[in-house]
Amino acid sequence: MMTLTVWSDFACPYCYIGEERLQKAIEELGLTNDVQVDFRAFELDPTAPKEVTTTTPERFAKKYGLSLEDAKKQIEEISRLGREVGIDFRYATTLYSNTRDAHRLMKLAEAKYDRATVEKLNEALFAAYFTENLVLADHKVLLEKAISVGMNADEVKEVLESDKYDDEVRFDEREAAMRGVRGVPYIVFDGDFAVPGAMTVDGFKSALERALRKQEKNQDNGERAHVCGPDGCELV
Repeated sequence: MMTLTVWSDFACPYCYIGEERLQKAIEELGLTNDVQVDFRAFELDPTAPKEVTTTTPERFAKKYGLSLEDAKKQIEEISRLGREVGIDFRYATTLYSNTRDAHRLMKLAEAKYDRATVEKLNEALFAAYFTENLVLADHKVLLEKAISVGMNADEVKEVLESDKYDDEVRFDEREAAMRGVRGVPYIVFDGDFAVPGAMTVDGFKSALERALRKQEKNQDNGERAHVCGPDGCELV
């Protein structure tokens, strides 16, 4: 089994696009049952307010020093990339807010539920932001999305009304900082090499094939090694 470790944020357009492209690459290579994706938290702006205070074009223009018209054009170009991979991408009308609680909800899913539920929640949260244009800091939104993927409502409410799993989110972000991660998506292939950014489907396929070759080399390097077990030690 190959493990891909993905740092991302639900308010990051290229994270959503990149993960969709990555999934297409996995499917096209026939690796659906051979790859596990582990999600890691990365807040683009940990200080973002829980209330929506500006529009996306306004925030985009201010952040990148653009006119409002140029900001709208760039936002539309990003949305076009999303639509190319089958997402009903509505970046211009997203409602920007803090994403910490959304990441904490993901940590609950990872701790208490199976991989299918985790993956469904990850997709549901991205879609909530970029397609449905919901406020991810809103606990009602998070509860609704959690219930929609089969999570227990009372358990979710308990987590959202506390600071539970906050440490796990911070741990992910500290690990990212130690790795020198400055932007997301950031993907580590089988603990071996990292790919920063939303590559094309073909680019992700090349990275997956590289990881596969590394696995095969490690499994068949012509060497024998000593191991010990309950029945004794031997050369295998």
